[in-house]
Amino acid sequence: MRFSRTLKALGFTVATALAPLMASGAQAAGTITVAVAIDPGSWDPIDTFLVDWSSAANNIYDGLTARGADMKLKPGLATSWEFLDNNSRIRFKLRQNVKFHNGEPFNAAAVKFTFDRLLGEEGKKGPQQSNYNTIDHVEVVDDSTVDFVMKQPDPVMLTKLAGYGAMIVPPKYIQEKGDDYFNTHPVGTGPFKFVEYNPKVSLTVEAFPEHWGGAPKLDRVVTRFISEANTQVAELQAGRIDVATLIPFGLAPTVEKSSSLDLISITGPTVVSLRLNTKNGITKDENVRKALIMGIDRDAIIKAVLLGHAKPIASFQSELSFGYDPNLKPMSFDLAKAKQLLQQAKVPAGAPVKIDFRGNDATFREVAQAAAGYLQALGLKPSLQPYEAPVLLNDIIPNGKTGEAWHQAWGGWTFDYDNTAYLMYHSGEKWNPYDNDPKLNEMLEKQRSIYDVKEREKILQEIARYVADKALEIPLYNQNTIYGVNKRVKNFDAPSDRRFRFVETTVE
Repeated sequence: MRFSRTLKALGFTVATALAPLMASGAQAAGTITVAVAIDPGSWDPIDTFLVDWSSAANNIYDGLTARGADMKLKPGLATSWEFLDNNSRIRFKLRQNVKFHNGEPFNAAAVKFTFDRLLGEEGKKGPQQSNYNTIDHVEVVDDSTVDFVMKQPDPVMLTKLAGYGAMIVPPKYIQEKGDDYFNTHPVGTGPFKFVEYNPKVSLTVEAFPEHWGGAPKLDRVVTRFISEANTQVAELQAGRIDVATLIPFGLAPTVEKSSSLDLISITGPTVVSLRLNTKNGITKDENVRKALIMGIDRDAIIKAVLLGHAKPIASFQSELSFGYDPNLKPMSFDLAKAKQLLQQAKVPAGAPVKIDFRGNDATFREVAQAAAGYLQALGLKPSLQPYEAPVLLNDIIPNGKTGEAWHQAWGGWTFDYDNTAYLMYHSGEKWNPYDNDPKLNEMLEKQRSIYDVKEREKILQEIARYVADKALEIPLYNQNTIYGVNKRVKNFDAPSDRRFRFVETTVE
């Protein structure tokens, strides 16, 4: 099978208009320049779920807990915590003598303000509130102690407090300046403080010497928004950026062979699947769904399209995820068995299989083309339907308007299968437009009430096996996190989830 290659020549994709402006950025003493794909548009923690937000804002803010590139949970703005009242209350002891970038003191009142805001009307406007709605309210015990009073147990809460919506924000600053101003002029307690934001162009932050963890070794971090992967590589090669987060698989060997660049390819959280319509079309039939899984050679796609920078998966999670079961193996490629299942299900030759996908994802377009080739070999009639990402994610999928299969990529930022499985498979959730399985609902709800690690892991693994047995999706691959990094960058601790924290990093 031949796979299309749509990569353009590098020289024709550079954003030349920006080159004079940025030419010296990556080379400035003590400055690191990082390229990400998307400008989030707001730097308020409650306004986004984008990884590219955290790639930059993780340097501006702190949470009560923290998680480094080693994936281990550790104290952040809270130095310790304990579970009280039969796990219905979590008490946090807060770090003292911490200041926000504007000089405002960090204290229990700031924590209460942050979560009152997140769980209130302002939080309703963004996508983060639902991650924290197991919290009923926050009580101030004293200036350095707060209690989280829980509506129900939440075994993932401590991890959630290390990211995104739970980042602690300054009450006085927001009350005086307003939410709109805060969106574009963020203030936190992190190791870097805001300097300048040019929408669609860049965000600049500088070292905050008074950070409670010590001053970072860099002077500045410049985050540039470059949506084209080829352009990121060209800027990396030209020395105008130090870290590229979009490396087309076809160009990975080019970066790897460069004398001035390093290619870093590590297991990441991102998994990719073709979710299946279990309500309409031929994919209503469980055996047909299994035939589609068997009929696509995922190992061949990983080798030919992703050039080996991925691993096959049996469930919609990476090996880094809590709940991963190493004993659950992917269904093997078996064209003859797949054809037999289709015949037994009396699927007519030429039956349609429409694949909906994000049209801006050039890599997945190739994956979809390859998958379509295999489906055609099964005697089916596949078709590819690209959509703008917001249309697919906010209309087609949640409103149950998909074809037989649709593209789902998921990062699982908590590295806990709950964050994936509940949102994908529980009835009524945005990403589950078709199923209402009482047994699956019960398992998903049960594990959310359990703090015992081993018991909860057992249930999560049972959920993964159940979903695999029902063939609710075609698990394709766990995609590596790939960086291109200039060799002048030292002590770069590459995070698998792209949540950079440039405290120890230096440049030469």
